[in-house]
Amino acid sequence: MRSARVWKRLLGVEHTVVEQVVYDEDADAVVAMVRPTRSQRRRCPVCQRRCAGYDQGEGRRRWRALDLGVVRVYLEADAPRVGCPAHGVVVAAVPWARHGAGFTRAFEDTAAWLAVHTSRVAVAELLRVAWRTVGRMLTRVAEEAGQGVDRLAGLRRIGIDEISHRKGHRYLTVVVDHDTGRLVWAAPGHDEATLHRFFDALGEQRSAQLCLVSADAADWIANAVAARCPQAVLCLDPFHIVRWATDALDQVRRQTWNTARRSGQPALARELKGARFALWKNPEHLTVRQRGKLARVAKVNQHLYKAYLLKEELRLVFKLKGPRAVALLDAWLSWARRCRIPAFVKLARSITDHRAGIQATLLHGLSNGLVESVNTKLRLLTRIAFGFRSPDALIGLAMLALGGLCPSLPGRE
Repeated sequence: MRSARVWKRLLGVEHTVVEQVVYDEDADAVVAMVRPTRSQRRRCPVCQRRCAGYDQGEGRRRWRALDLGVVRVYLEADAPRVGCPAHGVVVAAVPWARHGAGFTRAFEDTAAWLAVHTSRVAVAELLRVAWRTVGRMLTRVAEEAGQGVDRLAGLRRIGIDEISHRKGHRYLTVVVDHDTGRLVWAAPGHDEATLHRFFDALGEQRSAQLCLVSADAADWIANAVAARCPQAVLCLDPFHIVRWATDALDQVRRQTWNTARRSGQPALARELKGARFALWKNPEHLTVRQRGKLARVAKVNQHLYKAYLLKEELRLVFKLKGPRAVALLDAWLSWARRCRIPAFVKLARSITDHRAGIQATLLHGLSNGLVESVNTKLRLLTRIAFGFRSPDALIGLAMLALGGLCPSLPGRE
């Protein structure tokens, strides 16, 4: 085998001519002098159209390649510019690197794979690059991988939610496909304008094909869904509805505790203060001590115990499915409206306002559980991505890890 072919395999390049390989003592690195093959010359890096030459640019430049053992490796080549009719004067494309990158494709694919599967410290240490540089690589790799895949094709059932990715109320809006379990879209922001961008990308025809949309009770989601895909049924997430009941129960507990403390009943106040977790937890998860605490609450304060029973019966509504659950919801609303507990009377009004979405959840069995699972993984990726300046790198990492776009390691296809 000729040495040039050996070097092409070692460097992981295609459509490339290796002219010479030298050792640069000043840079303490191996430098391969390369050039594109004839068919790959003078192409626009954006549209890949063959274009007329413009000038020689700024001369020769280098691209970082994967290390050979413990030694850094660079590719060195001319960087002429071409005049593209569509994109103007740009640096000509090279087959071994993406547009605007200072690293080879093999190097960036390796960095993307490592960022998905290991810690940021390990990636930066192993590849000897800054972590913010890895963020820019992730953005480029994800954009290129997404060009060959229509992630929004065939959507029928989707889940929409937001997740905080940085201090200062910085949020991402995420959309998950319930049928594949994959993240299909993400963008900075959590308002109607952000969600309208998703529907713009989806298009009017494919928006009309959506059947079910799961979400929490946020108005900005409901308004955007109603405006862009009115035929889709909005299913409200049971977790958020039950959390409303838990918050109402905690409000009753605090009011009862304050009343007992101010009326000179310190013993009762102490018992109620220690009953918080017994009231919050699901009955099947209570410890023996917490069961005893709950029995004590039932004995000494019927008002608070009634609030606890209201919370548990609402939770039972979502354990059932179909018409039986709808009938139990009606019974619960009737009880809550006349329970004479202000927090639950208010909760009954809120649930009545959102009844259509809750009933759709009970009939179709669709929740935001899958979306919350994706959000949990996103929170882990947020910790890994700590140090990125813009959300674009985080979104790129999320698409690689959760959107099925992660490249294989070079030479492992």
